Amino acid sequence: MQLRGLRIKAFRAAFPYTIPIFAGFWFLGLAYGIYMNVSGFSFLYPMLMSLTIFGGSLEFVAITMLLSPFAPLQTFIMTLMIQVRHLFYGIAMLERYKGLGWKRAYLIFGMCDETFSINYTAKIPEGVDRGWFLFFVTLLNHFYWVFGATLGGIAGSFLRFNTEGVDFVMTAMFVVIFLEQWLKEKKHYTAFIGIGAAVLCLFCFGEDSFMVPTMLCILFGLTVLRAPIEKAGGFS
Repeated sequence: MQLRGLRIKAFRAAFPYTIPIFAGFWFLGLAYGIYMNVSGFSFLYPMLMSLTIFGGSLEFVAITMLLSPFAPLQTFIMTLMIQVRHLFYGIAMLERYKGLGWKRAYLIFGMCDETFSINYTAKIPEGVDRGWFLFFVTLLNHFYWVFGATLGGIAGSFLRFNTEGVDFVMTAMFVVIFLEQWLKEKKHYTAFIGIGAAVLCLFCFGEDSFMVPTMLCILFGLTVLRAPIEKAGGFS
């Protein structure tokens, strides 16, 4: 009974944080499922791919890969380039995921951009179990994406509408997350590091190749300024 109470309390604390993610994932997942359907795949494909790959950008690109000639090396390189940013997410979450037992494996698997944003920045309420809170944030976001993709795959057989521009929902959501983090911090070291690194690398490497250099610059900046950031309360 005590364990059940901990779970319920953690679920209630985690759920409100995931509501904005639901809005974004539901619409994008729906568009992804419909796109899969009109590309000739049954709803089982977006359902299983969203369940096992759980990488929105990669799943959209995977449609083209599935329709192209077999090219394993090119597929591997493309996948690595798209998802390599998760290596840096993992480094940032080492401390938070420490000592969580069996939950840790699922938390690592389910750490997408949005889940990382919540689990890294959220102030877990006092009395709420940290492990279960992180677990339910991850599980709920995972469910939202699978639900949206599956529904889109089914609805794609009946609906025909233009989904162009729907992906802006995710852009808007990240802007809100950034603003919330900005308001939390007294000194905006992390925000300036992120913005500066992104602008510099975009200028130097172009929009198709700036993501990995940006992550490296951010990692370097956070490492160099770790002491003042921690003192200002920038890390949690």
